[in-house]
Amino acid sequence: MPNVETSIWINAPIATVYAIAKDSEKYPEYMKAVESLTITERNDSRVVAEWVGLITQFNLKVRWTQEEVWDDANTRSVFRQLKGDYDKMEGTWVFTEENGGTLFAQTLDYEYNVPTLGPLVKKLVLHLVKSQLEAAGEAIKNRAEAQHSA
Repeated sequence: MPNVETSIWINAPIATVYAIAKDSEKYPEYMKAVESLTITERNDSRVVAEWVGLITQFNLKVRWTQEEVWDDANTRSVFRQLKGDYDKMEGTWVFTEENGGTLFAQTLDYEYNVPTLGPLVKKLVLHLVKSQLEAAGEAIKNRAEAQHSA
C-alpha cells in the first residue's frame, strides 16, 4: 500500500490555518481538484462528506465518502474513506506552530487496484496522488496567507 507524505510551511497563525482546513465545504471554491463536497453528517468533531475529485490530466472524476475526525486540542484530523473508488484511503493532517507560522503535514495511505495496471501506471498514480496532496497544501497556504495579510 503506497504511503505519501507532504508538508508545507504557511506564514499564518495555526488558528487561521486550522480553521480554513476544517471548513471543508469551501474546498471547491479554491481547490481545483475538488469538484464538489457535500457534508452528509456532522456531530461534534466528526464529519462525513461525499467527495467528487478531479484528475484533470486524464479528465477523470474520483468519488468517495470520507469520514474526518477533527481533534481541536491537538490541531489534527484523521480521515478515512468509508466507500468509493479507492480500495483503501486513510490519512492524517497535522498542524503545528513553527517559526512564527504553521507547518501543515499530510500523510495518506491508499490502495487503488486495477488488475490491468502495470508498475509504470502505478507509479503514475502515486505521482498524481502526491501532486493532489501538494496542491491541497498550496491552496490552504494561499488562502491562509491571503487572509492573514488582509
